[in-house]
Amino acid sequence: MTDRLEDIKARLETVDQLDSVITAMRSIAAARARHAREQLAGIQTYAQTIGTAIGEALTLLPEPPPAPSRDRKPADVVIALTAEQGFAGAFSAHVLDRAEAHLAERRAGGATELMLVGDRGLMVAGERGLHVAWSAPMAAHVDEVPALADRIAEALYARLAAGRALRVSLIHARPDTADDQPITDHTLLPFDYSRFPGEARTMPPLVSLPPDRLTERLAEEHVFAELCAALMLSFAAENEARMRAMIGARGNVRRTRETLRATYRRLRQEQITTEIVELAAGRAARVRDQAPSGVQRIST
Repeated sequence: MTDRLEDIKARLETVDQLDSVITAMRSIAAARARHAREQLAGIQTYAQTIGTAIGEALTLLPEPPPAPSRDRKPADVVIALTAEQGFAGAFSAHVLDRAEAHLAERRAGGATELMLVGDRGLMVAGERGLHVAWSAPMAAHVDEVPALADRIAEALYARLAAGRALRVSLIHARPDTADDQPITDHTLLPFDYSRFPGEARTMPPLVSLPPDRLTERLAEEHVFAELCAALMLSFAAENEARMRAMIGARGNVRRTRETLRATYRRLRQEQITTEIVELAAGRAARVRDQAPSGVQRIST
């Protein structure tokens, strides 16, 4: 009985420690998700500024940019943003589900490549037997997002220069208060200039680059802004998924703790009852041992 009580007590201490760890992880995830959301406004303003510049630059061109060539089969590249760390539920699996469906749909039209961000998602992709042409760890902090966006853009433009990518899709999760986070499938390239209608100005802007080169550079900058926004959204979504996972884990831990406490109280009561019974039995035995065995006769 004593051994069992000590075992339950040790398990209760472990559960209490686990509860503290879960609470800390939930707090960290909440802080990171909130920080990422705060950064989105600046990224969106930056993208809008670049979009306005693209619209003005288009008015300097003698004709709109040419449409992508259709002479050969399109080479599709899918960029999937998954989780970097664990304890995020099925976050990576949901993103890869969409990526697999996209690859299966496009594979009939030409070559396809999967570029994947997130080490945890890379593990899930390996378990599914998916071929990953390029991968990188997901940003661990919001300050790392611009550098990661640069790295993705470099790998992407290298494929474009080699003719290995004509159409690029970006798949990632978005933060949401619901249990099921929405998955976004966004076409990154070919670049859609029609999104940026420009109006001719009375005084044309001063430029130091040829209009076609200026427009190309601005489009590249807008792609960078889109990558930053997607990475920030995915980072926030991953941490919100981790928050929900920690809330569920905390509930399980608390139920386990209550069960252990009830078991501890029951075993302790049984131990006390056993000790009382043993004490009572011992006292009764001592009374019997001290009592006279018979009545002595008094002689006359």
